Amino acid sequence: MHVHSVYFSLHDNSDTAKQHLIDECKQYLAAHPGIVFFACGVLTPDLNRPVNDRDWDVGLHIVFQDQATHDQYQVDALHNEFVARNKDTWAKVRVFDTTAA
Repeated sequence: MHVHSVYFSLHDNSDTAKQHLIDECKQYLAAHPGIVFFACGVLTPDLNRPVNDRDWDVGLHIVFQDQATHDQYQVDALHNEFVARNKDTWAKVRVFDTTAA
């Protein structure tokens, strides 16, 4: 499996802006072929231990059946539309890709 985790920091980190990005993730990213698991949401405010990275607003988590389906997702028209529609709202994006056993 391939785990694709993306953490978005937004220029406007209001609840409305966060919810808009979550809605966009669900609309444009949730139904790609090869997805085994999809979730997105906001930072959990009450988990504030020293080891918690809190420099983000919305997290996206997708598990693909393999790297090939992840690679197809990256060039898919819906993924590209999601990026085009939302990239101006992002102050910072961090991507973590993991091969999971």
